Amino acid sequence: QVQLVESGGDLVQPGGSLRLSCAASGSIFSIYTMGWYRQAPGKQRELVATITSSGSRNYADSVKGRFTIARDNAKNTVSLQMNSLKPEDTAVYYCTSHVRVSIGDSPKDYWGQGTQVTVSV
Repeated sequence: QVQLVESGGDLVQPGGSLRLSCAASGSIFSIYTMGWYRQAPGKQRELVATITSSGSRNYADSVKGRFTIARDNAKNTVSLQMNSLKPEDTAVYYCTSHVRVSIGDSPKDYWGQGTQVTVSV
């Protein structure tokens, strides 16, 4: 019913920048919180950043001051600008959205397929 498609993952050198994008499509009545999580090899998936429909942002301590999350409510998109990247930022990044598909349904979480970010010399 709802599809999330991420793009923008790549190989980048330490100190570099990347911008991830995610577009939600399908049967969407409203989208509440959108966000990004990441999962490094051998580790659990962790929160990176979230943004509510009104624009309130929340960041993991490890990315504060380096990453910026933004969304376009009209286009159902969310982005993650990542600056001053470090090797420890290497992970698969997943987009997520809390979506209500119709006025009578309860909202639930949807996930994208993930995009690889590798920070290395």
